[in-house]
Amino acid sequence: QVQLEESGGGLVQAGASLGLSCAASGRTFSLHPMGWARQAPGKEREFVATISTNGMVLYYADSVKGRFTISRDNAKNTVYLQMNNLKPEDTAVYYCAANPILRVKKAGSWGQGTQVTVSS
Repeated sequence: QVQLEESGGGLVQAGASLGLSCAASGRTFSLHPMGWARQAPGKEREFVATISTNGMVLYYADSVKGRFTISRDNAKNTVYLQMNNLKPEDTAVYYCAANPILRVKKAGSWGQGTQVTVSS
């Protein structure tokens, strides 16, 4: 199982940008599709972006299209989420996921999450 650790969350104002990173352990990172999901208080966890093993973007949620960018560096065992033009509704705990399954909102592995708070 891939161990994941997110970093980069914080408190920003609406319109600002923030970048999240997720470092994975092990030698098999490049074999795993990856994704980012978020969970706001009182809401279900939802995937916002996923990426294939070779860096092809597979999915963006409609709510983040044009503002968020997912990428990965297999040499560094790291997946990124660049978030631009942040909105208060983007406030959530953001989770990194290995082997995401969008249909059932599950994944093979999850990170511990990092809080992103966007003030208006």
